Amino acid sequence: MDLDLLTRVHLFPVRHHSPRTTAVLGRWLEHVKPEVVLIEGPCDASALVDVLCDADTRPPIALLGYRTDDTPGSALWPFAEYSPEYAALRWAQAHAARALFIDIPVGVSLAMDRRDAVPPSEAEAGAEAQEPAPEPEEPITERFARERGYRSFEELWEALFEAPDWTPEGFRSVLLAWADVLNAGPRLDYHRWRDAFMARQVLEVVARGVAPEKIAVVAGAAHVAAFVAKDVEAALEARLPAAVPCAVTVIPYSFPRLSEQLGYGAGNRAPHFYQKAHEAKCDFRRATLEVLIDFAGHLRMRGFTASLSDVLEAYRLAVTLSDLREKTAPGLDELREATIATLCRGDATHVDSFLWKSVVGHQVGRVASRIGKNSLQAEFWREVDSRHLPRTDSPETFTLRLSNEVEVGSSVFLHRLRVAGIPYATLVGTAQQKLTPKEASAQAALTRVRESWQAQWTPSTDVALVEKIVLGDSLEAVTTRVLQEQLDAARSTGGAAEVLLESVITGCAQTLGAALRACDAHASTDVDLPSLASAARALSGLVAYGTSRAHTAMGDEAVAVLCQKTFTRALLRVHEACACAPDAVPAVMDALRTLHEVALAQPLADKAGWLTAARELMRSGTVHPSASGLATGLLYLSRELTEEEVSREVGLRLSLAVAPEVSASWLEGFLRVNALVLVKNRDVVKALDEFLVGIDPELFRQTLPVLRRALGVLGSTERRYLMENIVAVRRLGEQGRAVKTVLEEKDKEKLKDMSAELGKALDDLDDLL
Repeated sequence: MDLDLLTRVHLFPVRHHSPRTTAVLGRWLEHVKPEVVLIEGPCDASALVDVLCDADTRPPIALLGYRTDDTPGSALWPFAEYSPEYAALRWAQAHAARALFIDIPVGVSLAMDRRDAVPPSEAEAGAEAQEPAPEPEEPITERFARERGYRSFEELWEALFEAPDWTPEGFRSVLLAWADVLNAGPRLDYHRWRDAFMARQVLEVVARGVAPEKIAVVAGAAHVAAFVAKDVEAALEARLPAAVPCAVTVIPYSFPRLSEQLGYGAGNRAPHFYQKAHEAKCDFRRATLEVLIDFAGHLRMRGFTASLSDVLEAYRLAVTLSDLREKTAPGLDELREATIATLCRGDATHVDSFLWKSVVGHQVGRVASRIGKNSLQAEFWREVDSRHLPRTDSPETFTLRLSNEVEVGSSVFLHRLRVAGIPYATLVGTAQQKLTPKEASAQAALTRVRESWQAQWTPSTDVALVEKIVLGDSLEAVTTRVLQEQLDAARSTGGAAEVLLESVITGCAQTLGAALRACDAHASTDVDLPSLASAARALSGLVAYGTSRAHTAMGDEAVAVLCQKTFTRALLRVHEACACAPDAVPAVMDALRTLHEVALAQPLADKAGWLTAARELMRSGTVHPSASGLATGLLYLSRELTEEEVSREVGLRLSLAVAPEVSASWLEGFLRVNALVLVKNRDVVKALDEFLVGIDPELFRQTLPVLRRALGVLGSTERRYLMENIVAVRRLGEQGRAVKTVLEEKDKEKLKDMSAELGKALDDLDDLL
């Protein structure tokens, strides 16, 4: 490799997404007037330069490389309008120069884990030594900034590189000097391998007959510094891995995503602010004033007072702060501080809650239509537009009323995206809180008449739509493929039933039939009660609400028959499942509650069989005590036990003849059903009081953890009723009236005054409560 020839090429170092770099680069290109512009970027994306520069393409945009071998994997190369690489492409188009990318191909980049890019010999040596990893050191960029009085490297970059009005040569020199500092520190070998690859790409252009003086190279400062210093080893290129099968396209990008990629070579913290600076030809004072005017508008829209004089005062303060800090112009730090001090009257809440989003921006790019979209992208955007769903990179909440075919179709579309793993919309509950996986499950969705969603397009949406094309050419096909894989992996009736419900919610008839057959097959051999109970609940839901979203040749009759069979099979496993180890108790308890709910709600279920099984559990001495307690509570709440029967059962289970830890476990299951109803029963409370008082002091410590867990379900209302009944059971008289006064008193100060007088009366309740 002729490194002397490489240095004869015009080399310009850049920082990605830097308005000042772009401004200086434009003047430098006008002076150099190259015939060929070589730019850092995947070399196999050069065919897309025309699309990137198309008049209908609007940044922010990104090159997307993705694997095509059925293995998930993708990488993005984003561009803003003020990205120097994008400016170089546009300059080349405007001046009839040829533009090419020269970095490693997409397939090579996807084949490599950049964090592990170390020479094989070093990796082997490290594996043999197995020394503990050293503590992470402070990045050299942050240390350099802190030593010079800046709070972050981003602030230093704004003050020393962005704001000053550099000449091309002056900027080039100082950026190369900074890159030399970075290259002298730890540098991943991955980057040195890329140095070798890009250097060879440049020399190949020279070998094809282009004079070095007619070539301009626009690349990251660290790479250009290595070229200038001739610190390039051609042999290192051989360490790059073989390329994996892949493709590359152009997709829209957004300012919020750009702001999330902080750090050299990635993004910046306020893309819209830098866009304003770019449009103002790097006049950061003007950009600051424009943002402050925007801030004032946002505040007035929300009912706050923000006048023009407030804006001018904030601007003067920002300029004064930058002068005091010896900066050429205000940056983001001065903008924020001036906004808080003037427009927000010292309160940073408004800045953090909504103002700062405007310096980040919500802008989403657009790609020229001639690039084309794959079938999944086309279907996605067609559905979003026809159903009037959000298409911006900011969250929007909306409600679907599932009483008409149109909104049911929207629900099916959104659930298909959810199941396929395409990030776009999330089910939300009240106050725009995301639901738990259980709350957002197909079982819950089946019973809703309304659904609240929060939707937000991000570049990840298009990335996923491109990656998922290997699974099918339509969203229904992709969802069917995903559900079929889940069904193949299911090893229980409950797992198959989950796929069955998802098939209904997503309108995938093909997997609906397969899941019904799988449920039937698994249920005949399944011995896991939680699995069978989960399947019974799913099938009961389908019987109750129908399979209207997905039609299958098997029909609802098949679901009804399977529901009966599965519930009956679950009843056969109840007693055996309840004779379980302590770690299995929570799942079994949930299963019992599920069977109880299905038995009472579903006419097809064997209600009499369940009640018989529950009574057997209640009386059994061989099952786990918690299961007996739960069965007793369920029977009582469903009015299958009288007050006398439940009181007698509580008395037996909490008697002195029973080991305290066994009684405490029984109590835990009993109170789990509905503690409020139970503590209202005076006979139940009397038995509980006698049990607690009668525990031997030596055994109390052993029993206390279970008691705390059992009584931990009592909320403030339950505790109130419990205390009132204990007062009545113990006939506390005057003390009882005092306790009642405490319970009804709301004034905390009065309660403090009463506490000393009531201390003795409440001493015997401390451990209980």
